[in-house]
Amino acid sequence: MRLTTKGRYAVTAMLDLALNPKQGPMSLAEISSRQGISLSYLEQLFSKLRRKSLVKSVRGPGGGYQLGRASEEIFVAQIMDAVNEVIDATGCKKTANCQNGITCLTHYLWCDLSDQIHEFLSQISLGDLMDQNNVQQDIDEKLLKILKF
Repeated sequence: MRLTTKGRYAVTAMLDLALNPKQGPMSLAEISSRQGISLSYLEQLFSKLRRKSLVKSVRGPGGGYQLGRASEEIFVAQIMDAVNEVIDATGCKKTANCQNGITCLTHYLWCDLSDQIHEFLSQISLGDLMDQNNVQQDIDEKLLKILKF
């Protein structure tokens, strides 16, 4: 099982947005600059996130994106699902034709693992991630480095 950059970047960008709510709507260029994620890639991700109401877009001067609801109400699994990031530990993409059309001996084990991972991510909100001390400390350290230059 491998998590693609699509899921990682979507969660990272959403956490960045959640950590900077006092600035008002945030441009994708700002997130791109801070997180080192391509602007065009962020545009694609945020289009999907907006369709699922995880973010709202604000037009005009000072426009950008903001969270669609409170950070405590947005869960990592919702973000992953919104950008079509499939959490799948099976080798057959849950089709059960693992070995030339036959279900392998461990198919249901890997299906259960995939479901457990999704359930785990369904219990972690952006608010939970923000509460982790390391996240805010890392942000503060990055800001200090930027301000020194």
